[in-house]
Amino acid sequence: MIKAPKKLIEVALPLDDINDASAREKNLRHGHPSTLHLWWARRPLAAARAVLFAQLVNDPGGERGYYKGKTKAQADAEREKLFEIIRDLVKWENTSNQDVLDRARQAIRTSWQETCEINKGEPGFDLDKMPAFYDPFAGGGAIPLEAQRLGLESFASDLNPVAVLINKAMIEIPSKHAGQIPIGPIPEYEKQVDHHQDSSGAKGLGEDVRRYGHWMRNEAFKLVGEFYPKVEISKEEVDERQDLAPFLGQRLTVVAWLWARTVKSPNPAFSDVDVPLVSSFVISDKPGKEAYVELDRLEKGFSFRVRKGKVSNWQKLKKGTKLSRNSFRCALSNTPIELSYIKEQAQLGRMGQRLMAIVAEGIRGKVFLGPQRVHEEIVGTIGPQWAPTLPLPERLTGGTCHAYGMEEWGKVFTRRQLLILNTLSGLIEKAYSKIEVDAKAHGCSNPSEYAKSVATYLAFLISQVANHSASICGWNAPNTQMRSVFARQAIPMSWDFAESNPFSTSTGSFHNLHERMCKGFVALGNRPIGHAAQADAQEQTMSADKIVSTDPPYYDNIAYADLSDFFYVWQRNVLKDFYPDLFSTMATPKQKELVAMTHRHGTKDQANKFFESGISVAIRRLAESANAAYPMTIYYAFKQTQTTESGTSSSGWETFLEAVIQSGLEVTGTWPIRTEKKGRSVGIGTNALASSIVLSCRPRGDAVETITRRQFQQKLRVDMPEALETMIGGSSGRSPIAPVDLAQSAIGPGMSIFSQYDAVLNQDGSKMSVHDALVLINRTITDNLNPDSGSFDNDTLFCDSWFSEYGWSTGGFGQANVLAQGKGTTVDGVRDAGVIESGGGKVRLLKWQEYPTGWDPKQDNRTPVWEALHQLIRALNQEGETGAGELLAGMPERGESIRQLAYHLYTFCDHKKWAEDARAYNELIASWHAIVAASHEVGQHGTQVQMELDVLGSE
Repeated sequence: MIKAPKKLIEVALPLDDINDASAREKNLRHGHPSTLHLWWARRPLAAARAVLFAQLVNDPGGERGYYKGKTKAQADAEREKLFEIIRDLVKWENTSNQDVLDRARQAIRTSWQETCEINKGEPGFDLDKMPAFYDPFAGGGAIPLEAQRLGLESFASDLNPVAVLINKAMIEIPSKHAGQIPIGPIPEYEKQVDHHQDSSGAKGLGEDVRRYGHWMRNEAFKLVGEFYPKVEISKEEVDERQDLAPFLGQRLTVVAWLWARTVKSPNPAFSDVDVPLVSSFVISDKPGKEAYVELDRLEKGFSFRVRKGKVSNWQKLKKGTKLSRNSFRCALSNTPIELSYIKEQAQLGRMGQRLMAIVAEGIRGKVFLGPQRVHEEIVGTIGPQWAPTLPLPERLTGGTCHAYGMEEWGKVFTRRQLLILNTLSGLIEKAYSKIEVDAKAHGCSNPSEYAKSVATYLAFLISQVANHSASICGWNAPNTQMRSVFARQAIPMSWDFAESNPFSTSTGSFHNLHERMCKGFVALGNRPIGHAAQADAQEQTMSADKIVSTDPPYYDNIAYADLSDFFYVWQRNVLKDFYPDLFSTMATPKQKELVAMTHRHGTKDQANKFFESGISVAIRRLAESANAAYPMTIYYAFKQTQTTESGTSSSGWETFLEAVIQSGLEVTGTWPIRTEKKGRSVGIGTNALASSIVLSCRPRGDAVETITRRQFQQKLRVDMPEALETMIGGSSGRSPIAPVDLAQSAIGPGMSIFSQYDAVLNQDGSKMSVHDALVLINRTITDNLNPDSGSFDNDTLFCDSWFSEYGWSTGGFGQANVLAQGKGTTVDGVRDAGVIESGGGKVRLLKWQEYPTGWDPKQDNRTPVWEALHQLIRALNQEGETGAGELLAGMPERGESIRQLAYHLYTFCDHKKWAEDARAYNELIASWHAIVAASHEVGQHGTQVQMELDVLGSE
């Protein structure tokens, strides 16, 4: 029987360091492998690297045979050494730091040697060959890449061909050509530059992608550059706008053309006029650089002109010609234009477009200009282009533009956009031939393979340009930048759209996207070799004896296959001869994709059954074949909850956890990893989570017992408080989990208890469902956070009960008096504490905004925890983390109670769907670590001042 030492991830992690690094990474735009190609819901590299390392190394205080006999102090010291490795590993600047990586790889090898030592004679435990890694839902490739970086042979598969190609670009192609010296011709304008450079890893490959991409851009400009004219500033324009005087007579490169869609006015008096559908006339909302479009009515229509400066009707301009969410107004008659009419006109091919404004590259920023006839007319000279005819989804979570005549993917592009995409596509084959000739001349061992590899990345540039060159790309006025197609995970209609100039150097241009992509190669090119293949996770055979970490689809959050067809149609067009098996179908596979999409399966119930059945099969296959010496780690994030009389539950989590448990796995650890951008704005009331929950799982084994429902509840009451204390911060000094994530995070300890057993039996002998288990777990969480369960003061108990009944509304004095007596206090006493308003027979809780500034907890002789909490919230919002820290420094002993009450009130407000109130409590906890740090600085300063006063006094 295999002896499997407990791994670090099943015991402890330096979560703060991992979370801080993961949040920081989300803000990186240069040098990150994600710039190769867009994929949705990628895991941060830092999180993947840390989780994998902790999954691969033995815990020094483990129980499974090898480590018995060590003292706690010895185990803690050795564990801290592993923590230090993780702290170094997750830093972005150490991504390719070989010294740091070597330390991690050595620790991994040492753990493998120890595991082999206690399993002598068992097959598969070869000191010289570690098990390989496998991810069956590889998606954007972050996890397989980090497994390879940590020294494992890495295997990745996905059902989606676009994801498979991304993984080839991440782990397979770079490892094949690691150390390759660039062979491409140096661009003419760079020939005087010293090109001596480091070609380690994939840097040489990346340099060739840069050189041949530069060639491809130049060739494209020769072919179609005439259709992207510069804009000339005339004397008439300068006379009208003096800010344009420095550009008189100049020809400026266009950054973007801003277009407004049009339909015939529904008003009979103007039925021959195409009127604009504009969501906003504001094109620059930057302070001091405001610009807007002005619509001038003419005798037979209208014209656009651009004005500078912020005017009194700014808010009206921001509404464009929109009347409401579902209607516009005719700019000439003010007649309402309903969406049903717009859809009808669009489907009949009667939706047009008018050039509204031009954004050009100025000397020190962008220049906003009115439309010019030559720029509008030149588009009409472009003939028909090849366009993808693959159907665009009629239904899609987050919205779709299908209803507006865009039934095919090709229809989301204008003719000029199709022109550049077809031109670039046609250059891929020429680039391949050129690279192959150059590779032969430089003595490459396999010129055709190298040419194919570089051409693959050049094809990715077509995807990049397409994502920034479609007629559903909006314009971001606050940042004065265009939005890409997938600014969010949907394809909604865009009324006024931005058409980027591929030959500029600004956001969305070929140059900008190309340079950003090439910088991502610095983090690639790891050895050993990587492998990426197309496979259905339910049928794959690649997991045999491999270490598994994966990030499966999240129930019904993202329809990856529907969205990725946008890229697939262009990639197939240029790469099907290079990868015939991968591009053998006209579209990406959809029926077997493991997401619960109602539009594919008919009803919500059928979609749910499809997902649960499929994910169960996939996870069982992994559980039965993965390497038994290691736990499996699974990322999951799904917030959507339902609150009923029986409790709170989440259909996404229920379905997923049911699959995990039915596959025979036991949850051995759960960790909330912050995978979204750090900030004060939290997606409360939405499916958005600040964290993903990483589950560590092992096979349950054969010798397992059953317990009763009552026994399960007893174990929850005994074991959950300690787990919750750890999560909300306690005395650990670590950042507490944000309240918005607590319910999902606390599922882990509860399900760890539930999954230990073959079954939890209800009173009638039936097996308890995951749904019922989650309800009990959530109820235990709520009970533990309730002030009545702790040592809270009587005033706080009164406030909490009053809040649960009245919220911030007014109630009668009589009811308040009865409640106060029951809680061991008085209404007058609570009023004197400064947390309620009482008078005229009415009582009301004060909101945090009403609490007085200048409050000093040391001078207040009656300070309920309720008051301390809301004073901290006031200070945080009005004075920042430093101000809140100063308050906490005056009452450090209340920190734990304040945290507990904040969690409790967040949970209550979230259930009530009081989003703004919930946000206040969540933001306090999200900032807790910084507030505590600020309070320590205040305390240290106070101690130093006192010491100096003592010295002066002694003198």
